[in-house]
Amino acid sequence: MIIRLLARRPVALGIGLVVALALPWLIYPPVAMDIMAWALFAVAVDLLLGYGGLLSFGHAAFWGTSAYTTGLIALHTGLPFPVAIVGGALAAAVLAVPIGYLAVRLSGIYFAMVTLAFAQMIYFIVNQWRDVTGGENGLQGVPREFFGMDLSDPFFFYYAGLPFVLFGLWAAWRIVRSPFGQVLVSIRDNPSRARALGYPVDRYRLLAFVLSAALAGLGGGVFAISHGFASLHDVYWTTSGQAVMMVILGGIGTLWGAVLGAALIVTLNDYLATAGFEETGIVTGVIFVLIVMLFRKGIWGTARDLLASRPKGDEPAAEPAAKAPAEPTEAVAKRS
Repeated sequence: MIIRLLARRPVALGIGLVVALALPWLIYPPVAMDIMAWALFAVAVDLLLGYGGLLSFGHAAFWGTSAYTTGLIALHTGLPFPVAIVGGALAAAVLAVPIGYLAVRLSGIYFAMVTLAFAQMIYFIVNQWRDVTGGENGLQGVPREFFGMDLSDPFFFYYAGLPFVLFGLWAAWRIVRSPFGQVLVSIRDNPSRARALGYPVDRYRLLAFVLSAALAGLGGGVFAISHGFASLHDVYWTTSGQAVMMVILGGIGTLWGAVLGAALIVTLNDYLATAGFEETGIVTGVIFVLIVMLFRKGIWGTARDLLASRPKGDEPAAEPAAKAPAEPTEAVAKRS
């Protein structure tokens, strides 16, 4: 009964919200903020991969572009950090339009390689444009200005930045459950049939690409404000690979799985770094291989399938309907 109760969507959403609110009380607040920002990034990748069928190795371009744009707005304009975060997300969405316009005409490994090539171009531009981006030093000292409020304490900033992440997660949830999301899934499953039915496949893919980039940018902006800097690592291709790994660990096409995968990877990296272990990639790589071999649909996807196939033995059987009493033979004889 408890397992079936947790499988219900409203209950799962309620539990997720409670965990998000309680997270800085359970772990170090900066790590909690990293989990939420990376969760939104992974969900953005899953929106494109799990529901659009497009594997992108270039989403670090949007995450990093938003981080730098957010930092520049906060540093040079003095505007409140929410404005800077929204500006970073918009910059990521604008950047995604020309990249997506060229990339969505391809699929499979070709799409992945094109997005990777564009991401490396952004990395080169950020590295060379030192007067604006700081080059290898990055942007440092990004403020958390919010109408004079003191948000230097990571605990308080967590609750200031959490609404942006929750809004992004809610937006992704609404997108995949909208008519647009249903069409996107049909294009993923059979693009030729969708095109024959009159759907503009490339236009749908481009819109999904831009929406995914905007959500990734939203997470990147929160990440930059939380850490107070933006670095070249934010636009490097390994950042995209880590987000893809989070999605695969949790389960492709589940959204909840992306959140779970992000929480596992960020927590594990923090634990290994705190313990003084430098080669964190070896441990995470081994865990990734084991989970892919043992849970082919990811952790959340496998658990969901197990719940769906679980027999309903814990529910009480319905009582048989009462039979109408047989009519006496004497009454039948009189009517006849």
